[in-house]
Amino acid sequence: MPAICGIPARDPQGVDREYQSRFDPTSVTTHRHFPVDATVLAGMNKENVVCFDAELIARYRGRGPRYTSYPTALQFDGGFGLDDYRRHAQLSNAAQKPLSVYVHIPFCQALCYYCGCNKIVTRNTARVQNYLHALHREIEMQAELFDTGRTVEQLHFGGGTPTYLDETQLRALMQALHQNFCFDEGETRQFSIEVDPRTVDRSGLALLAELGFNRLSLGVQDFDPQVQQAVNRIQSAEQVRALQRHAQEFGFRSVSFDLIYGLPHQSVASFDRTLDEVVDMRPNRLAIYNYAHLPARFKGQRMIRDEDIPEPKVKLDILHHTIDKLTEAGYVYIGMDHFALPDDELVIAQQNHSLQRNFQGYSTHGNCELIGLGVSAIGSIGGSYVQNSVSTIEYEEQIALDNIPVKRGLVLDDDDKLRAWVIQKLMCYDALSFDQVEREFAIGFRDYFERELALLQPLADDGLVTVDAAAIHITPRGRLLLRSIAMVFDRYLQSSQGDQRFSRAI
Repeated sequence: MPAICGIPARDPQGVDREYQSRFDPTSVTTHRHFPVDATVLAGMNKENVVCFDAELIARYRGRGPRYTSYPTALQFDGGFGLDDYRRHAQLSNAAQKPLSVYVHIPFCQALCYYCGCNKIVTRNTARVQNYLHALHREIEMQAELFDTGRTVEQLHFGGGTPTYLDETQLRALMQALHQNFCFDEGETRQFSIEVDPRTVDRSGLALLAELGFNRLSLGVQDFDPQVQQAVNRIQSAEQVRALQRHAQEFGFRSVSFDLIYGLPHQSVASFDRTLDEVVDMRPNRLAIYNYAHLPARFKGQRMIRDEDIPEPKVKLDILHHTIDKLTEAGYVYIGMDHFALPDDELVIAQQNHSLQRNFQGYSTHGNCELIGLGVSAIGSIGGSYVQNSVSTIEYEEQIALDNIPVKRGLVLDDDDKLRAWVIQKLMCYDALSFDQVEREFAIGFRDYFERELALLQPLADDGLVTVDAAAIHITPRGRLLLRSIAMVFDRYLQSSQGDQRFSRAI
């Protein structure tokens, strides 16, 4: 089980005052855990620990990519067009890998001030219908590019707020998808949807289960009333608790909660109260995101006062306490911002080396190729990345011309594929075997990455990684700084690691 390197379980009321004086970066404390299945525990890596070293975090918390892809979307190019996409779809057909489908629903009923997603706040039903008409047509055009025998093993509805759509719209959209793609109906399928708890009740979850969804991601963020007021997202713990019960009633295989730390008015004590509620509800997975305050880029964030945002030290204290508390509650730290119960498929995938990172974060089914549907959606097909138009106006105009609305993309060269593979292994498994890379790509690792190994040396001196003749291992101190370690292998970032377009590494 993961443990925290540092102080033992603490009274959250006293963390802010006592954290620095009680912190000992040389100690390792393994916490007691709530009961979990013994057979699951038996197969877990007992060295899977997390060390919270405040000094190192402060030193390495510069800005950098989250590596949901490599190269990142900043490298996508407008020179990649529809003809390029068609060619790579044919290459994808030759490989005959299973498919994953992402559908972007951009609409929201109200603006959450913290949000940096591509969304449209509207109650204009005509605007929604125009978009859905275009989306249905894109589904038809995209499906024509792919062999009918290729099975869709993963489906994800993201937003915006997918549950903005009413029953008729959701049924029609799922019908269009089923008419044009071959969907896996077995137990191993992963059909997930992002849910705003304010938009769904028991009957809404019954509908989602009937339509084939078996995974839910609930946007919780924080239960504190003052925080909710400051970010314009009012929802009670009782609402979320009821949805969790209904999800169990209707047989959903997994429920994930999204939380955000660093929101206005948060403190260790206030966020601890949210964690108490969350731990008691026992979701299968948790994603704990760092709020990136970028009001120059996201207009809604201008509604948040700078003076209400927690100081950097308080944010780190919140993160420290969150990892501590979730670990003690029996959750496994997967990496980055993700936690899961020991019997969750993410944990199992990490153990059997089928874990991946994609545009939705950590995921299983790493052998799938991804089709992105809807405005701004990103796909990964046949050795290329492709992104649709980011403007709904342009998106609908291209669809009206019977064009798949490809806006930009990137063809991965051999070096991109090699570095993507290396970064993926480090971020999913905290280790990289040189022999495995050499067998996969027919290179001499130390010769090819001579410069990168030199760049790793200061990180090794600081105890984030160990490098020997056979492998790179990320240490407990390095697990919270995965992004900073991965950046060493990013050829596009070697002269721009402070790029303001990225969020902070932690």
